[in-house]
Amino acid sequence: MNQEPSFDRLIAEGLEASRDNRMEAALARFAQASALAPASGVPHFLAGSEHANAGNIELAESAFARAVLLAPEFALARYQLGLLQFSSQRAAMALVTWQPLLELPGARALGHFVRGFAALAGDAFAEAVAHYRAGLACDDVNQAMASDIQEVVAAVEKLAAGQAVVADAEESDPDARHVLLSGYERRLH
Repeated sequence: MNQEPSFDRLIAEGLEASRDNRMEAALARFAQASALAPASGVPHFLAGSEHANAGNIELAESAFARAVLLAPEFALARYQLGLLQFSSQRAAMALVTWQPLLELPGARALGHFVRGFAALAGDAFAEAVAHYRAGLACDDVNQAMASDIQEVVAAVEKLAAGQAVVADAEESDPDARHVLLSGYERRLH
């Protein structure tokens, strides 16, 4: 008797294929799981993660968007979708995507992280770093996310230091402002 695999089994097999760097097999299992449970956002989220890891941002964004559409309360899918939008220089769209996460209580890392990105979008570097650090101190942060946010903190601190260099250059040589400011603006965009 040939029995159809269950949703959970397909997800588990897809995750195993992903760990083994077998992207096509992982995506196939997630697609099968989605066919079994079309209202679930989980297979789309996992497919989005596969596409993001492979550098296919368009397919990743599309899959994350489907996950959020199917499961609006799926905070991690919403966070990842917004993160792709933010890193693709669409901060306003990311902030709209993240809106429900901005309201998360202080004990939730994702709330701090999105508030950090919101502050970063407004060039409030110290505020951004404070939010990121508060999120890193939360109990619900996972190691992969913590590692990514630590890299963001380092980049923001470097960017903030560059801003201080621009201010110092303006005081000592007003003509140097243009060159330094253009470099700073390139890092933001």
